[in-house]
Formats: sequence, C-alpha cells, structure tokens
Amino acid sequence: MKKGILFILSGPSGSGKTTLTKKLLNQKKFKGKLVESVSATTRPRRRGETHGRDYFFISEKMFKYKIRAGHFLEWEKVFTAYYGTLQKNVRDVLSKGKSILLCIDVKGARTVVRKFPQACSVFIQAPSMSVLKERLIERNTENSRELKLRLKTAQKEMKEAKQYEFVIVNDNFQTAYKELEKIIWQKLKER
Repeated sequence: MKKGILFILSGPSGSGKTTLTKKLLNQKKFKGKLVESVSATTRPRRRGETHGRDYFFISEKMFKYKIRAGHFLEWEKVFTAYYGTLQKNVRDVLSKGKSILLCIDVKGARTVVRKFPQACSVFIQAPSMSVLKERLIERNTENSRELKLRLKTAQKEMKEAKQYEFVIVNDNFQTAYKELEKIIWQKLKER
C-alpha cells in the first residue's frame, strides 16, 4: 500500500488558510483520500467550534504533560495559547495510505518539514498587510492588543514564504481555492 502524503498549509492569521482548508476537505473528490489533522490547543473555544472537530481543547497542564511525553509532532506557544499536532494521529493516517493536511503556523511547519522532508508545503498570504488587517478586524475574534501582536507576527511570517514549495496569494478566494485544489490533486495523482 502506498503511504499517504503530508500536506502543510501555513500563513498568517487572516490569510484565509482555515477557510480554504474547510472548503477543500468538503469536496467529494478528496473524500477518503485526504483528511484534516486536528490540532490540540489550550486556547478557549470560539463560538461554533467543536472539540475533536475544530481542535482538541485541553488544559495547559495536560498540554505540557503531552510535550514531556513526546506526543507532539510539533508544538508552539502562539500568542497566549499552546497549539500542537499529535504525532500518533498523523502517523496512523499516513500508514493507512491516506493523505493528511496540517493547517499550522510557520514555526510548526518548519519543525514538521525537518521530520518529514517529503511533505508538500503551501504558504497562503493576503495580498497586502492592510488587507490582512481588515480581515482580522472583520472577524472580530481578537482584542486590540492581540490584533497588534498578530499583525506584528504576520510581518515576520510573510518573510518565510520563500521556504515553502508553493505560495498562493489569497486576493480572490475562488482563484486561491482553485490553485490550492490543483496543487493538492496533482500531488495525490503523482504518488
């Protein structure tokens, strides 16, 4: 049986990576071939989020235990919360011949690529910092201090785009989606 492909999707907060991921994973052509990795986090649940579907919401104490026990493929403290990818989940999916999509930050992506150099990495970016700021303000999920921190981090993350195999500028959602879908589909056909 062929092993699955590990796909990494990264980009600054507000770039559209989560929305692109959700649309991609809802397409019939990817059912049974591509699954989403569900990350663990210590951040509070947002309205509409479900434990086990959007994230595994766990306490900071449990998260730190899992770090010490080596349960994470990658983990980072991002802003005020911890985020991590559970190693066992990823390896189980790949060993069953399915491909997995990790929607993770730039630091986490760097760690995963070191462990899985054959991974396909895609960076999603907004057309400009002003558009990114507008998107973050519109989604209304951060206070002004968190917003400033996310924008400062986004500037650093944008410099990492050249480290990725593919870069997609999300200026128009449908165009960005079609580009992402084409990349993923081509890689799946090649394996």
